[in-house]
Amino acid sequence: MQNRPLAIGITAITALCCGCLALFACIWGAIIASGQPIETTVNGYTEFQTLPQPLGFALLCLSCLFVLIPAGVGFFTLRQKPVTDAPGVIDETPLPPAS
Repeated sequence: MQNRPLAIGITAITALCCGCLALFACIWGAIIASGQPIETTVNGYTEFQTLPQPLGFALLCLSCLFVLIPAGVGFFTLRQKPVTDAPGVIDETPLPPAS
């Protein structure tokens, strides 16, 4: 990417968005995977329920994915690309003698 401040901004925005989602998914994944009952209140009626543990493990894996997304965006936007010759430039190196 040619515009370095834009690349830093994109990386920061993805880190903020994905970081918040990763933190949320990690906390809820740990609560659900440990089997803790969750209290829900609807119309004044309180109920305790547990969610399936595979859902908690899936949220933990999803939080790892959300951490990898900003790392990938940062790598691909902030890396230095190798310099190549411009198109149309004539190579000035001498040719080897013909045998």
